[in-house]
Amino acid sequence: MTCVNMGNPHAVIFVDDVDSLDLPVLGPQFEHHPWFPCRTNTEFVQLLDHERARMRVWERGAGETLACGTGACAAAVACALTGRTGRHVRMELRGGNLDIEWNQHSGHVLMTGPARVTFSGVFLLDEQEHE
Repeated sequence: MTCVNMGNPHAVIFVDDVDSLDLPVLGPQFEHHPWFPCRTNTEFVQLLDHERARMRVWERGAGETLACGTGACAAAVACALTGRTGRHVRMELRGGNLDIEWNQHSGHVLMTGPARVTFSGVFLLDEQEHE
């Protein structure tokens, strides 16, 4: 496990096959582990080659999500820190691909990829219930 802070906590776990994981079982075990008193996001990463990785993410308080920008950045930094990849990695998530670059000179982590609406809704508030 490689822990990375992107302004929020991330635990990155390298696995052989992200599709075979039972995330509804594994995710909460990491999120609520005593090592993380404020809980953590957990990225499960499968390396494809030196420039590409597949990822599934368990977000604290939300469960499995299709994509997570800070999670992809954390995973790419963890890949580079542990020598598994260079500083530019394409992260393949269920919601789409993100290109992540950890700039050696500035230290900034840059993310490039699409943004898509995956849900919209209306929240109706019954004012009588909240008087």
